[in-house]
Amino acid sequence: MRCPFCAHEDSQVKDSRPTEDNTSIRRRRQCSSCGARFTTFERVQLREVTIVKSGDRREAFDRSKLEQSVSLACRKRDVSQEQIDQLVSGIQRQVETAGESEVASSRIGEMVMDGLRQLDSVAYIRFASVYRDFSEARDFQEFASSVQEVAEGDSDSGGMGNG
Repeated sequence: MRCPFCAHEDSQVKDSRPTEDNTSIRRRRQCSSCGARFTTFERVQLREVTIVKSGDRREAFDRSKLEQSVSLACRKRDVSQEQIDQLVSGIQRQVETAGESEVASSRIGEMVMDGLRQLDSVAYIRFASVYRDFSEARDFQEFASSVQEVAEGDSDSGGMGNG
């Protein structure tokens, strides 16, 4: 493993342990050249998956981009990093075990929406605003009203409420 400090090619593993959600291995390493310590994470990748984006553009599935999107939606919300990791790991597992080498980005967006709906209604609305390209305040209001109705068992709420 290349040292992120001096770019030396050799490092020693000092400690290995599974992460809290058991989806990866956390390895504490020390560079044999400069002595700096750093952490790496090792995850199982079941298959290479290509994401088909709008305009038929294609790119490799990138877990970090998915995690960044979910984290941004959950910013300043009562959602732990562990909950975000579990959601992202679950989506990654679904994508890799679906048996398809290509997955539409819209399908991943829907998986994120489903996960955030269960996790935090404000994060769900935030993600939806970007994913569904809200352009006016009315778009937020209509979407938030539909979220509140579902949360309250389809009762007549008359407003947006707290979340």
